[in-house]
Amino acid sequence: MSSFHPRNKHTGRYNFEALYQACPELQRYTRLNPAGRYTIDFADPTAVKLLNSALLKSDYGIEFWDIPAGYLCPPIPGRADYIHGLADLLSLTTADSSIPTGANTKLLDLGVGANLIYPLLGHAEYGWSFVGADIDANALNAAQCLVDANTLQKKIQLRLQPKPEQLFANIIQPKEFFAATLCNPPFFHSAEQAQLQNQRKWKNLGKKNEQRNFGGQSNELWCEGGEIAFIVRMIDESPRYAKQVGWFTTLVSRENNLSVIYKQLKRVAAKQVHTIEMAQGQKKSRFVAWRF
Repeated sequence: MSSFHPRNKHTGRYNFEALYQACPELQRYTRLNPAGRYTIDFADPTAVKLLNSALLKSDYGIEFWDIPAGYLCPPIPGRADYIHGLADLLSLTTADSSIPTGANTKLLDLGVGANLIYPLLGHAEYGWSFVGADIDANALNAAQCLVDANTLQKKIQLRLQPKPEQLFANIIQPKEFFAATLCNPPFFHSAEQAQLQNQRKWKNLGKKNEQRNFGGQSNELWCEGGEIAFIVRMIDESPRYAKQVGWFTTLVSRENNLSVIYKQLKRVAAKQVHTIEMAQGQKKSRFVAWRF
């Protein structure tokens, strides 16, 4: 049973007839499951990419979406949940408790990647404007192609982080204000850990292929110290930008990292801290938000 956010467009089964109209090529990769319902092979990267393209066009009006080979191909429903959770969070600080909409609400996506998924969804759902930052120039070039193809140059800006050890520095400009930041941090602490997880995933799928079905470059998948080290670094930097950011937020994949995160937030004297739980069937995730 779906546990998506109530405003998530993907709370029910996919409407494959509508998806075929948006992306006719998807039909070649569709099959009936044992229950007699249409689905795709989620271990097939081409099928997953075509499904994403169809969903974005059919449900969000994104006319063109593609990513270079080897880059992270995100699951749209879960990414949409983060956006809707952010909308609810932003409503906590409006005078009438309404969700702010329109381009005057600007967000910063740290690690925007080649797929540009959060800015595309956030703009489509709420009209927000975005700055997307990344350390990978090739990823930003691919993301810029999506911006240009969908005529979003006035709504989405991309910035290269020249110093990988920094997050907000060099990206947030003087006198610039963001209603919120968002981030999907690298999950693993080493390339070896990422590869081991990949091998387990393919074994569970009964496949011999060892490519990642959702792709991912090294900086998308791992960093020294893994998720917790990345988030602690983000927390440590955040006080310097307390007056330029309404809410700092980040996904937290590992629940057992929360205790360290809460201690670090206390250490930097965050005044408000929220943890927003998200669930898609058996899979649970969350994002942590703080402000000063």
